[in-house]
Amino acid sequence: MPPTEISPDLQGRLLVLQQAEITGYQTYLKLADITKDAHNRETLRKIAGQEHRHYQTWKQYTGRDIQPEMGQVRFFFWVARLFGLTFAIKLMEKGEEAAQAAYRDLLQVIPEIEEILKEEERHETELIDMIDEESLKYIGSVVLGLNDALVELTGTLAGLTFAFQNTQVIALAGFITGISASLSMATSEYLSTRASSEGDQNPVKSALYTGIAYIFTVLFLILPYLLVSNYLICLVWTLVNAILTIAVFNYYISVAKDLPFRRRFSEMAGISLGVALLSFLIGVVVRTVFGINV
Repeated sequence: MPPTEISPDLQGRLLVLQQAEITGYQTYLKLADITKDAHNRETLRKIAGQEHRHYQTWKQYTGRDIQPEMGQVRFFFWVARLFGLTFAIKLMEKGEEAAQAAYRDLLQVIPEIEEILKEEERHETELIDMIDEESLKYIGSVVLGLNDALVELTGTLAGLTFAFQNTQVIALAGFITGISASLSMATSEYLSTRASSEGDQNPVKSALYTGIAYIFTVLFLILPYLLVSNYLICLVWTLVNAILTIAVFNYYISVAKDLPFRRRFSEMAGISLGVALLSFLIGVVVRTVFGINV
């Protein structure tokens, strides 16, 4: 039974936890509504029910009704819409970890905490088991297309920048090179997947994921050369775009697949920028030795 009186400090902490639970309840219900898989949908609703029971437990101590943080509910709803259910749930898990730490601080005060902790810790296992998103099955194909485009085209644009020093020519050459390379990569991925003995991926879908990732990366990298006339500014902007792409993609992977962010980001950024620097130097040599002037 809850105590008849609790300190203002403890009540404040419980109110925070209470709102987190009711917000989680509403969020899981929202995600369940947009989940097509019946098993996944039922699991989300089950977890939502657990969150609501936790909310009722805190309400016994605070004696207050708390409204959910609807901004947070809408945030995770749109994250799931835009980036997939897996990514949204993994982000929510990070909040669950913080909540579990807060629960452990209250173990000596509130007896119900131990059972709530057990349920919270079960969330992660249940959520991981339920996830079966097509996009994650083909994440290797996306990595292949994006990584190859970043390394190859960043280097190509850096080399062309000093060799030609004409943004329109650089953009055209980069675009032609990029589109040709994307078709080549998509074809290679199709043949590789088709020849694979695993058979758990569709060769056409693998090729599409690789090719689309490549093309979008190409367009993002050559964009500065279409908007600015100063070729050096374009090169710097392109390098910033490359680093931004690497950071965003690796953050997505680190959350969705529970992989380390810093090491993967540093490795990928180092390779891309290293190739770009080498290509830029080659462009300087080519322009100087052959006297190319466009």
